[in-house]
Amino acid sequence: MSYDTPFNEMYLPDGQVRPHYAALAEWIEHTPSERIHNMRDAANMLFHRVGITFAVYGEEAGAERLIPFDMLPHVIPGEEWRMLEKGLRQRVKALNAFLHDVYHDREILRAGRIPEERVLQNKLYRPELVGIDLPNHIYAHIAGVDLVRAGAGEYYVLEDNLRTPSGVSYMLENRKMMMRLVPELFAQQSVAPVEHYPDLLLDTLRSVAPANVESPVVALLTPGQFNSAYFEHAFLAQQMGIELVEGADLFVADDVVYMRTTRGPQRVDVIYRRIDDDFLDPLAFRPDSVLGVPGLVSAYRRGRVTLCNAIGTGIADDKSMYPFVPDMIRFYLGEEPLLNNVPTYQLRNREDLEYTLAHLSELVVKEVHGSGGYGMLIGPASTERERDAYRLRILDNPESFIAQPTLSLSTCPIFVDQGIAPRHIDLRPFVLSGKDIVMCPGGLTRVALREGSLVVNSSQGGGTKDTWILN
Repeated sequence: MSYDTPFNEMYLPDGQVRPHYAALAEWIEHTPSERIHNMRDAANMLFHRVGITFAVYGEEAGAERLIPFDMLPHVIPGEEWRMLEKGLRQRVKALNAFLHDVYHDREILRAGRIPEERVLQNKLYRPELVGIDLPNHIYAHIAGVDLVRAGAGEYYVLEDNLRTPSGVSYMLENRKMMMRLVPELFAQQSVAPVEHYPDLLLDTLRSVAPANVESPVVALLTPGQFNSAYFEHAFLAQQMGIELVEGADLFVADDVVYMRTTRGPQRVDVIYRRIDDDFLDPLAFRPDSVLGVPGLVSAYRRGRVTLCNAIGTGIADDKSMYPFVPDMIRFYLGEEPLLNNVPTYQLRNREDLEYTLAHLSELVVKEVHGSGGYGMLIGPASTERERDAYRLRILDNPESFIAQPTLSLSTCPIFVDQGIAPRHIDLRPFVLSGKDIVMCPGGLTRVALREGSLVVNSSQGGGTKDTWILN
């Protein structure tokens, strides 16, 4: 694995354009820079008009940002995507098997493949789910798996997002924008479509409805307009033709969930929830929550409603579980992993802790329960003062952290005021699990807009690109 020289998605080491970028390179060469600037301005104006914004926590209340969009797509050849797709299906299948197992027979724990206390004493493990049989044994109906490439072009899974993965609305809107701005590029080559994702998602949600429900009613549960991803909640509900509801719009009677409508109560069979476990039901979790629905967990336990994703999925995407995913694949599927993990130091282990503390300037250190790029230390980009402060945090609670080598993420060109420049990217494909496992070709490409930055999260100043899978 190379950590120093990043893999360039568009150019070979000798400066030649990679074959799958040929059409884009020709378009760049023959398109006046003035037209490109005009298209960038038009894209920003249209995104603002549609309301494609992202609220940033910790800033002034109600403050929203336009997520920066770069017009140069991330292009992946079809044969490469098919390899990735197989690996992603394998990984998500094993993660769902793990989730079913730890809430039922716990065979992987009894076999000693994962230390029992890592699971049963983890705050993301939900005893309320023990023994509940979910439709098709699926817990993570929507998974967003973050992929990165190292210096030789090899792919690695950086993390698994199984609780409430976000970003698919930007994938869809980016494609609509590109087709509007550069239709000539789509006419020159066969780019796999993504606009059918809402149909795939709705079919997946319906396929996991409670037993004996012939025409399931699906609703999307949002914490409300002040949530950072509210645009996505409203967008997906509209695209699927389902109701967007808040906790106050739902109630439970006789362990059945109903939606308040102008024509009276309507039963809800499947809830695509975008609310964290802790806030779903004040009777089961946080009693101070005003976002959830009292009695929802009781209805769920009785099999009267399906929650997507299931309560308790967090135990599988917790960063302390990440190092064990290859073993999960071997244990449940009897296969070797098709996609590799990034080597990971678990700081609860003394040797890993000592190595990490001695090499903080070289490593990326993450909180095991963290997300969104918050709470990280990127060693090579940190100051000695920042490392000293982080060292104290680690020593205070080592089991709350993991560390990884600073992987030099691959670069893809973006438009900057001076022309074209490379920036680091990652890719988040979305894997849907219901009656079957289905995927939309590609995913959301996130890009670190600041020169030299390795942090691609929109909450940390990152932007997005369209992702093209060439047929």
